[in-house]
Amino acid sequence: MMAMALLSTSVKAFTAPSRRSVVSSASSLFGMNQKFSFNKEMKLSVSTTSVEETKSLVDTKYDVENKAQGIIGKYEPALFEDKIYKWWEDAGCFQPDAKQSKEEAASNGREPYVLPMPPPNVTGRLHMGHAIFVALQDVLARFHRMRGRPVLWLPGTDHAGIATQLQVEKLLISEGTTREEVGREEFLRRVWEYKEEQGGAITSQLRSLGASADWTRERFTMDAENCESVTEAFVRFHEKGLIYRGEYMVNWAPLLKTAVSDLEVEYSEEEGKLYFFKYMLEDSDEYLPVATTRPETIMGDTAVCVNPNDDRFKDMVGKNVVVPMSGGRTIPIIADEYVDMEFGTGALKITPGHDPNDYAIGKKFDLPIINIMNKDGSLNENAGSYNGLDRFDAREKLWEEMEKEGLVIKVDPHTQRVPRSQRGGEVIEPLVSSQWFLKTEGMGAKAYKAVEDGDIKIVPERFNKIWYNWLGDIRDWCVSRQLWWGHRIPVWYVGETGESEYVVARNEADARKQAVDMGHPEDVVLRQEEDVLDTWFSSGLWPFATVGWPKNENDPNSDLARFYPGTCLETGYDILFFWVARMAMMGLELTGKSPFNVVYLHGLVRAADGSKMSKTKGNVVDPLDTVAEYGADSLRYSLVTGVTPGQDIPLNMDKIAANKQFANKLWNCCKFVTDNALKDATDEEKDNLGVDGPMTTEEYESLPLPEKYIISKCHALVSDVTREIENYQLGAAGSKIYEFLWDQYADWYIEISKTRLYEGNGGSPEEAKSARRVLVYILDTSLRLLHPYMPYVTEQLWHHLPRKTPGADQASNALMLADWPQMNDDEPLTLNQDDVNAFECFQALTRSIRNARAEYNVEQGKKISATVVASGDLKEMIESEVKSLVLLAKLDPDQVSVVETGSDEAKKAASVESVQLVVQDGVEAYLPLAGLIDPEKERKRLEKQATKIGKEIEKLAGRLKSKGFVEKAPAELVEKAKTELQELEDQAAKIKSSLDAL
Repeated sequence: MMAMALLSTSVKAFTAPSRRSVVSSASSLFGMNQKFSFNKEMKLSVSTTSVEETKSLVDTKYDVENKAQGIIGKYEPALFEDKIYKWWEDAGCFQPDAKQSKEEAASNGREPYVLPMPPPNVTGRLHMGHAIFVALQDVLARFHRMRGRPVLWLPGTDHAGIATQLQVEKLLISEGTTREEVGREEFLRRVWEYKEEQGGAITSQLRSLGASADWTRERFTMDAENCESVTEAFVRFHEKGLIYRGEYMVNWAPLLKTAVSDLEVEYSEEEGKLYFFKYMLEDSDEYLPVATTRPETIMGDTAVCVNPNDDRFKDMVGKNVVVPMSGGRTIPIIADEYVDMEFGTGALKITPGHDPNDYAIGKKFDLPIINIMNKDGSLNENAGSYNGLDRFDAREKLWEEMEKEGLVIKVDPHTQRVPRSQRGGEVIEPLVSSQWFLKTEGMGAKAYKAVEDGDIKIVPERFNKIWYNWLGDIRDWCVSRQLWWGHRIPVWYVGETGESEYVVARNEADARKQAVDMGHPEDVVLRQEEDVLDTWFSSGLWPFATVGWPKNENDPNSDLARFYPGTCLETGYDILFFWVARMAMMGLELTGKSPFNVVYLHGLVRAADGSKMSKTKGNVVDPLDTVAEYGADSLRYSLVTGVTPGQDIPLNMDKIAANKQFANKLWNCCKFVTDNALKDATDEEKDNLGVDGPMTTEEYESLPLPEKYIISKCHALVSDVTREIENYQLGAAGSKIYEFLWDQYADWYIEISKTRLYEGNGGSPEEAKSARRVLVYILDTSLRLLHPYMPYVTEQLWHHLPRKTPGADQASNALMLADWPQMNDDEPLTLNQDDVNAFECFQALTRSIRNARAEYNVEQGKKISATVVASGDLKEMIESEVKSLVLLAKLDPDQVSVVETGSDEAKKAASVESVQLVVQDGVEAYLPLAGLIDPEKERKRLEKQATKIGKEIEKLAGRLKSKGFVEKAPAELVEKAKTELQELEDQAAKIKSSLDAL
């Protein structure tokens, strides 16, 4: 019934019109083509269909219908993004062998490219942290897929032990009960129910961003296979002697009632108090002054420590003091150089049960450890009359009673670093507890060496130092958590009571066999450990557990053999130790291999001003709202371009809006090509225009200069982008595509192509044919380059260009499965730098004329005269493209000439009153002044401007002559007025000069 309810929910979500609604059908919740069921423990079991079964579901009509509709209206991503994604997913485009068969890839030497997706919390909601990893990882996935590598981008979700349990506990509290009252079995049923209700939304939201992950392989950290992997890992670690149980100081989260790791504790600077009080010497009126920030812990003190070099307290060492409000309990005064004589009073109360530094001193001096705190943060019977009070209430009551007893000296304000739980937000309480630990020194050394030897490469490299520092000083990992939601530790205690005798086993049957082998009867009572494993323990197995470890570790034909180790682990630098280092340690220890070759670290997405996004500040940008307004492509492109690995990303909404304009520019470029350039082409010509590989040198050499230029620039771009993405410089590569498409293709070549396509601009049928070939070739190539960054708009537009038939094993004729413009690095694309240099001279000439027009305020539609002076090849080049110069620089075609340097024509042009433009060595242009302006009209305009500025000068000069203003006004205001006057006088001088010239 639950499975049916889930299916109904997801189908309803698919039919909803909102852009924020769930994308796709029932596959939104579980991944396309997954068969799902629940076992008696309410754990989800998932199986996937084959590629062949998937291909039978293909909706082959989308690309055909899209092309038949034509490119209509303006760029509106909401009209097609969801449709394209569903087509991709239904067609099986995201699977490793979607582009070609496994055998074909192997024969071409194309090794798999494997990206383990960082699993988001199963009940989470999309935020910009997810958006940045999708944008970056999808660039890598799509790029390598187009280059012919079988790409496995393996998605999944994390059970998020603390976060999920916390939410369900809040639900129970709102119902007037607790997890302890309902019991473990019912609580876990409620958590699974909550997971099925709330889970799945995050993966649908990832889809809306265009994530081309293989959802048929979607995993969950608590699915059946992962549970087996976690158990196996724990057992193997124990067999290696790396798992142990002991009483140690841990970080205790009272609200969550569990230990948390050092990495899950966040410190904040907060205003607190420093309490000064008297520790009375035994049988004396003398006292030792002591200061503390946590008076409630006095009840757990077992010594007071002073510095042996402190003359104030030397005579007291060895004596006893009486613990305040304890009923007369005494503790010794000890000496250790650890104590800072300058802090507080110079005397330090030692509470080994509730402070990590005191714990170390307690071990050194063999002091007793007194635990005064319950798991919920209240005080226990060891706190005497304060038993049962919350720790903060006990603080107030204890201090009040000490004040009545005359033991209080003073209280000072004090700024302190307060440890808080990353998940629950409560103040962490250090306390000694029995926990399970994983030894990490040896594992850490292996992970350290993997980076040092280059087996793992971290991008950017500066994080190597941080990696070395942390792994070089690593502490054992407390892997047990006092939760119920998670992987229950596979330890069974033998007997009805006690925990001194236990077995570590893969299941209860194995545990019982071990107990019998130890001499116990067959019916001996076995009690499984109540604690669960740290969530990061199961996440640490992600790269290999998700592809079949340990079940298939000896099968050479398995996914484990094919897809492990992974290629790239892309994630945020903020979880370098939470997750990345632990994966490296566990992968090396359990498989003998580094789990990935490259670690690519991205920065945090911040507000436009660089500050942290915060609901309190009201500067949080919702990615779903952004996608609804601007489209997924604009958001993705904004997150990826203009940034470097490891740097934080300020998210500017103006940038997103500008990138939507870029997508619209691309839309209009494609519309020009399809609706104008190809309008008169025959069907046969269109069929031949489909791009099936790089342009040959022979064809290149047959083209005119502008065509050679744009192809050379495009081929250079292909090489640059390919190299930079291969080297993980994704931002730089993406920016170059933008610059080329906007500055070169749209602004230059499309305009020049109009002189080929239209007879009115001087075009001929042969020129039109060449222009169509180049327009399509460059646009097709550019769409392929841009596709990893902006997958939706490029896919939508590509289908309107002439296309070749895809390979027999290709899942669909989709751009995302088309060949990258440069498939083989050993075969450079044709380009010629001499052609580039020559055309850049033409561009410089055009810009010079345009700038002169702007400087002389020539009316936009007015055509002017020009004489270009050049020699040799440059003269021939300019002569061959006079019609392009006429169009781009708005020249009068009947009054344009290109003459030889030093000729009589050149001398004549120089003798006429003209604007001389020096373009470069050997190329000049003369623009007759009479053609640029109407002298009388220009004189009137300048005189009017001079009169206006003269009045402003007179007014400002008079103000500065006034003593009242100069002496009484603020100095900065007077200085500002002087600056403004100088600027106005400069403008007046320029106007006078222009009038004199007229």
